[in-house]
Amino acid sequence: MNYKKSFENLEKVLVELQDENKSIPIVVEGDKDIKALRKLDITGSIISVNAGVSLIDFCDKIAQEHSDVIILTDWDRKGGYLCRTIKKNLEGRVNCNTKYRKLFSKNAMIRTLEGLPSWLETMKNKLNLI
Repeated sequence: MNYKKSFENLEKVLVELQDENKSIPIVVEGDKDIKALRKLDITGSIISVNAGVSLIDFCDKIAQEHSDVIILTDWDRKGGYLCRTIKKNLEGRVNCNTKYRKLFSKNAMIRTLEGLPSWLETMKNKLNLI
């Protein structure tokens, strides 16, 4: 794998995500994911699935408040399950964007969103981009 190309792709993806998040909320698994996105200068609305309610109630609340969401769960087995379940429960009510999740899983050699800031920093150091 070409690390430099992956890193450059991720930087482009992050800029797109920052821009799109100005008007569309991002759905993540938990608080650590929110902190990771904030470290990456994602300043818009971020909603955690772990809000103390069932997944069905969570999806109903999302459908009442939003017409579009970006689903950015981890790209491991649990994250894949959550993404599919959320998308299925919101089907026909909310437009669900999973493009960023796919791009991160393709270009990052990690499996969790919370590890992304430190992984990007490590890649910068390896590629001498600082």
